[in-house]
Amino acid sequence: MELNLKKPIVFFDLETTGINIANDRIVEISILKVFPNGNKESKTWLVNPEMEIPEESTAVHGITNEKVVAEPTFKELAETVNEMIADADLAGFNSNRFDIPLLAEELLRAGIDFDMVNRKAVDVQVIFHKKEQRTLSAGYKFYCGKDLDDAHSAEADTLATYEILKAQLDKYEDIENSVEMLSEFSSHRERADFAGFILFDDEGHEIFSFGKYKGRIVEEVLKENPGYNSWIQNAEFPLYTKKVLRQIKERMTRPRKVLSEEEKLKALQAKFNAR
Repeated sequence: MELNLKKPIVFFDLETTGINIANDRIVEISILKVFPNGNKESKTWLVNPEMEIPEESTAVHGITNEKVVAEPTFKELAETVNEMIADADLAGFNSNRFDIPLLAEELLRAGIDFDMVNRKAVDVQVIFHKKEQRTLSAGYKFYCGKDLDDAHSAEADTLATYEILKAQLDKYEDIENSVEMLSEFSSHRERADFAGFILFDDEGHEIFSFGKYKGRIVEEVLKENPGYNSWIQNAEFPLYTKKVLRQIKERMTRPRKVLSEEEKLKALQAKFNAR
């Protein structure tokens, strides 16, 4: 089954120096862009992470320091990557919790103001785990009947992820073929930031998920302790988390809208009718 798309969707996979979203760097990125008319565009880059690749990471993906020493840095690739994903929804395997947050950090570090406004995220791993509880290689075998050769190659993993999602749509009739529904189905608890330091409560308020203010509404905390935002901005939190906090702080300082007499009257009538 082909994807029912209203806009392009980018499947992508990252190989990295490690799993710390705030501190680790990309060493390989592969992008497969699928358009609503079925056309595809793909690109894979090796990336110089400007830091040593730990041996334990090389053991996973096979990319050594020598292999990337002459490759472009992510900052040099950032504009090209951003242009390729700019008009697209994003999809990957464990992408909601790792690939998208880490890509966001790299783009923000390169001076590109990345966010997820007006785009959806589809995590094929979440759909897979909700339905079958397996790994990428097992998922490829289960859904597509193929062995995943060259696993932990970004290009192979990217293509396998794309094929798995199409096979999932064929297999599960209760999953709607739309990016909106796939995004909703593959989401964990709604987060205000990628890393999960700021969540939404049942009423849609941003709340902290960590530390001494865990469970508290962010706006209330920032009013009570204005220095808490400054501490986070200067600590080793992900750049996107810091960006979300700045946006909340800016929202709090905006002038409140002055109601017209007609709006005041309507508000009073609504309050009276609600009694």
